[in-house]
Amino acid sequence: MKKISVPPTQRRWLLLTHAFNMDGRAASLTITDKIPYFLEAGVQPIVLSAITGIHDTRFPHQQFLAWGPSAFRFDFRHWIANQYGRGWFYKLTTRTVSVLLAPFIAIEKLLLGYSSQWSWAIPAFLRGYWLIKSGKVDVIYSIGSAWSAHLAGVWLKRATGLPLISEVHDPLVIRKGPNDLGMEKPRNRDARFRHYLEQQLCKYSDDVWWFTDGALHYAKIRNPNLNTPGNARGFVVMPGANPPIAAERTPHHYGNYLNLCHFGSLANDRSLSMILRAVHTLVAKYPEARELIKVHAYGAPLDSLTVEAIKQYDYADLLVAHGRLERDPVTGQSGRERVAQKMQEADVLLLLHGNDEWCAEYIPSKFYDYLWAGRPIWGITHRNPQLDQMLTERGSYLSADGDAAGIAMTLERIWLDWKSRQLITPIYNPIGVDQAVHTILSHLYS
Repeated sequence: MKKISVPPTQRRWLLLTHAFNMDGRAASLTITDKIPYFLEAGVQPIVLSAITGIHDTRFPHQQFLAWGPSAFRFDFRHWIANQYGRGWFYKLTTRTVSVLLAPFIAIEKLLLGYSSQWSWAIPAFLRGYWLIKSGKVDVIYSIGSAWSAHLAGVWLKRATGLPLISEVHDPLVIRKGPNDLGMEKPRNRDARFRHYLEQQLCKYSDDVWWFTDGALHYAKIRNPNLNTPGNARGFVVMPGANPPIAAERTPHHYGNYLNLCHFGSLANDRSLSMILRAVHTLVAKYPEARELIKVHAYGAPLDSLTVEAIKQYDYADLLVAHGRLERDPVTGQSGRERVAQKMQEADVLLLLHGNDEWCAEYIPSKFYDYLWAGRPIWGITHRNPQLDQMLTERGSYLSADGDAAGIAMTLERIWLDWKSRQLITPIYNPIGVDQAVHTILSHLYS
């Protein structure tokens, strides 16, 4: 890719991002992984974030507590964990703070009803406004996950007139079904505000981008002013992922067990219970599979449906819940490095897409990390042709969420492939973060 440099008059970027330098958290990695490429292109960042991550010393990085009680509780928990770990002191202080803040959180929810991080927009705006008026900023860059960053960005754009560029991680408007375009204003107050905020981004941002074709498609339908003169220019950026740190790809070795590994969050709409049901069907046909299959869950507590399935099928020994992989004090490996190592040790990586309508506008960030592992992916997807195509092009096992028979058939194929030592050899074609930064800069400056 041809290198793109940022013009000198546009180099001082104010980055508004609630999550920053948080080991293993997707909302943080999506922006922190871009930083080296932005620096190489000449960007001079000033970062405003919450206190939940590690302070960066490469450039000005200012961290703020949110002003609302629910966000304060959330941020305080992460800050204590970073400073003192998750031992007795963490449990004592976080529980005490939760008790003290409970009545104020209830009042906040009753009066506003917004998601917890909304109030971080206030200190971010105030500090950003001072920096802009001090002549230290050329471009405002709002990054969400947490929509408070976008709210602060719109406020700063309207107050100062500086260029605003916006990166929307997850769709702000959650549709209910294939025929719902998201045009009606929701009753839920947080959803209604996110609907309004999407309109504001499409009106006041100079450039705004989403991570999937589906997200841009529906945003255009709701905001016909997008990509028209005087309004935001909208486009798609695949976020990608950086290669694992200090983790070379190693040849795969077949072991004594077929190891199916899932990384990331679980929920009742993105549950390992469907895998356990397929295992139960497989064991009925191949009884020896009961002792030879292991399902590993990394990074999150088990959802309630998975817990029920474990009890129903008596699979307490078959599913291994490892929890979140944190920094190893013995080896010095970061949580991210440990995750990369475990991904490469998997026989098959499980990618659970979910079954909500918003899956049409969403690709799990873990997918991009999986591509660097060089292991076969079993994607169970829902109404997302873009994701299906990327999986198919790279050589993957593919099923449709909700198709229990199809999922069972795919697991049987994986089982037979593993038994014959002929699991799919994926096409090694990862998607890096460098292409994401190149796409952004191409739209801004080419």
